[in-house]
Amino acid sequence: MKKNLLAMAVLGVAAGTSSAQTNVSIYGLVDIGVAFERGGAAGSVTKLDGSGMHSGNRLGFRGTEDLGGGLSALFTIENGFNPDTGTLGQGGLLFGRQAFVGLKGGFGALTAGRQYSPHWAVVDSMDPLDGITGGSFNLLRRTVRTDNTLKYTTPNFSGFTADLAYGFGEVAGNTSASRTLGGSLVYAGGPLVVKLGHHNGRNAADTDSTKNTALIGSYNFGPAKAFLGYQIEKGLAALDRDAALVGVQAPFGPHTVMGSYIHKNDKATTNNDADMLGIAYTYVLSKRTNLYTSYVKIDNKNSLVYTTKAGDGSGDKEFNVGIRHKF
Repeated sequence: MKKNLLAMAVLGVAAGTSSAQTNVSIYGLVDIGVAFERGGAAGSVTKLDGSGMHSGNRLGFRGTEDLGGGLSALFTIENGFNPDTGTLGQGGLLFGRQAFVGLKGGFGALTAGRQYSPHWAVVDSMDPLDGITGGSFNLLRRTVRTDNTLKYTTPNFSGFTADLAYGFGEVAGNTSASRTLGGSLVYAGGPLVVKLGHHNGRNAADTDSTKNTALIGSYNFGPAKAFLGYQIEKGLAALDRDAALVGVQAPFGPHTVMGSYIHKNDKATTNNDADMLGIAYTYVLSKRTNLYTSYVKIDNKNSLVYTTKAGDGSGDKEFNVGIRHKF
């Protein structure tokens, strides 16, 4: 009996030492609301939308382990889901949002797995509408995540940081087919933030690639934050477009009012230009819960190319109201 008690005590000490060196947390977000979509080819639709009209729904696990000497191991696995139906997001992938492991230290961080592309991270973090209905996403963002990716993040050098990403195409006999390359350079110094992001994705036949480059800046004047951005797209099927973005965020107490305008210029023969105007409002109930509403209108010049984000929206106009809770 004494031997058993001693063994249990040793195990308890070992477990305590392990937990002191390892930090693992469970986190998540649930976002759901009512969306009124208009202007779709098949007609208008009203729905309870669980795709995440403000932020994508998620359940995640992340952690770090102190390896000594300033070196740490880290990991993140993050599932996406739709609370209106209980189904998996990202095409049914178990950890479709993120799944990576790596090391970090004085050199920066090196991670491997399914990760956000540096270009998407730039556009997502500099959206004047803070992701509500994805107003800027549809006209600016392209590849969200890349599989089989190695990503290096530099330390902070006087406000400057950078990301470099390489996604293995994994096509036998051809190292460049389906390969992705990405990078970003960020400056954050006081009220000024400037972000440059690039993404290059080869097709499976290795005959062409899609390239996206975005430069977006913001300046916090105190009562409001102003945004200004520009993106160039070139690639498959003679794709040749650019876009300009202006926006504002005005917080006051628990309230924030946001506005965004984007002009999309299609230089190809299709000439599918578009203009997007969006306004949004959030009310903070607590550190973890907020209410939101927004209206987005997209004026497609020739055909219904761009639609609102909510639930992979079908229309060119959308009004929504919802609630988001973080845990």
